[in-house]
Amino acid sequence: MPASASVPAPVPGAVHAPASGESAESAPGPTLAQVAARAGVSSATASRVLNRSAPVSAEIAARVECAARELRYVRRRAPAAAARDTGAIAVVAFADVLRFHADPFPVRLLAGAQRFAPDRELVVLTAGPGPARPSLVRYLCGGHVDGVLLVGRWGDPALPGLLQAAGVPVVSLGRPPQPQRLAHVDADNLSGARAAVHLLHRAGRRRIATIAGPPDTAAGADRLAGYRRALADHADPTRCAVAYGDFGSRSGEHAMLKLLGQHPDVDAVFAASDAMAVGALRALRRLGRRVPEDVAVIGFDDSPAAATARPGLTTVRQPVEDLGARAVELLRDPSPSRSVVLPTHLVVRESC
Repeated sequence: MPASASVPAPVPGAVHAPASGESAESAPGPTLAQVAARAGVSSATASRVLNRSAPVSAEIAARVECAARELRYVRRRAPAAAARDTGAIAVVAFADVLRFHADPFPVRLLAGAQRFAPDRELVVLTAGPGPARPSLVRYLCGGHVDGVLLVGRWGDPALPGLLQAAGVPVVSLGRPPQPQRLAHVDADNLSGARAAVHLLHRAGRRRIATIAGPPDTAAGADRLAGYRRALADHADPTRCAVAYGDFGSRSGEHAMLKLLGQHPDVDAVFAASDAMAVGALRALRRLGRRVPEDVAVIGFDDSPAAATARPGLTTVRQPVEDLGARAVELLRDPSPSRSVVLPTHLVVRESC
């Protein structure tokens, strides 16, 4: 180096770009100690938060996770694991095991994912609500998979950040339930629901109810918003009649009975899933209501049950297999700016 050259002194705690000629791989990244210092905790506490190895207060966990994101901290894997292409993608489904395997929706998602990446193994893991178990976090961050797809109602907003901090690509199948910087693939649930209610209105229905999905899910919230917006389009927002289900058939039947008990003049119902719509058809038959003469019914998904229902179920088709394929594609560069919303369209059958 020439005698006249000067090198600026490093700033404590700062993350410096690699010098000219130095590869990004050889440049030291932020350390666990730097994350701990920024969060104002010990390295041991920071490690417990990022590894989920012991309980830590929500306030401290939030500080550590925020510090890790700000510093772009990546937990170092063992060299062999870091260099290995595992050939596996983890699909973490937050659902009851029996319901997950009985529901055609996740099966179609997996088919689409496998179609796009036939050379990859799909490792399907089911998890319950609440914070992710430490064993799950350790597995996902331990160099066993090349990426993670999150499916369903994941109730742990910290999980994506932990995966990102460990350098694991992660994509949400469905809009994240909480606002956060996370790539996702979703169907246009709001526009699909809005189109369904417009169809009912054009058919002359004037007391249109909805069986909404769980309001703490993005799909449930968006489909309910589409229903409300369609009523507002026709200057009739006060005519809302809403009952909630869990996307399952039995909940749809109970919701339909509740709606008719409270609003006996209902002449149409938009259900936020085909399964709930099938349950609504069952309830209408029990009460002697004809479909569509007395009550028109529209579902959402275009599942196999929609075509086999009697009468055939009018529904909103979402491209489920394409959702799975695009999610795997997005794992290659899971930037939130590349999130994808796929269009939906109506499939008209006898129930409307």
